[in-house]
Amino acid sequence: MARGKIQIKRIENSTNRQVTYSKRRNGLFKKAHELTVLCDAKVSIIMCSSTGKVHEYISPSTTTKHLLDEYQKTLRIDLWSSHYEEMQEKLRKLKEVNRNLRKEIKHRLGQSLNELRLEELPALQQDIDNCLSVVRERKFRVLSNQIETCKKKVRNVEEINKNLQNGFNINAKEEDPHFGLVDNGGHYDSVIGFQSGGAGIFALRLQPN
Repeated sequence: MARGKIQIKRIENSTNRQVTYSKRRNGLFKKAHELTVLCDAKVSIIMCSSTGKVHEYISPSTTTKHLLDEYQKTLRIDLWSSHYEEMQEKLRKLKEVNRNLRKEIKHRLGQSLNELRLEELPALQQDIDNCLSVVRERKFRVLSNQIETCKKKVRNVEEINKNLQNGFNINAKEEDPHFGLVDNGGHYDSVIGFQSGGAGIFALRLQPN
């Protein structure tokens, strides 16, 4: 039973379109290989799918560039001249941008200022002032963060010290209710000293009423 002819138009369904591309690509590459073997021909095929994938068939013992060079030689045309000129123009623009950036860096470092006109100096000064403002703002922000961090550490240490003193006071009273904590610097007659770290903690015997 013969297959019906497929109408040659764009396949709207993306899945069917990709399947058809894959099948016909393989068939085309197979025919190119047969032509290469049977006729000793040099064949190069480059295909780009709608998804952006590139597929290539090239005859053994040759390259696409070699075939293109033979094509140019046979037809006496130059395929690369326009492309080369475009690349040269891009390179020239990139060099110009690089040269201007180097000049700007030198000027901001206070170098090669003699090549600037009087009208250009105020703009340079303004740019440097703006940069300094950004640097100062960043410095103050970092310092503020460090100060806030130090304050938090101090508060944590004070809280820990307070808890230790409260715990020591409770334990001392439980062991002997006649003892209590006093500050280092108070004037008391009967004071017993305890060393905790390098700090002096003192217990005072309380006189009964």
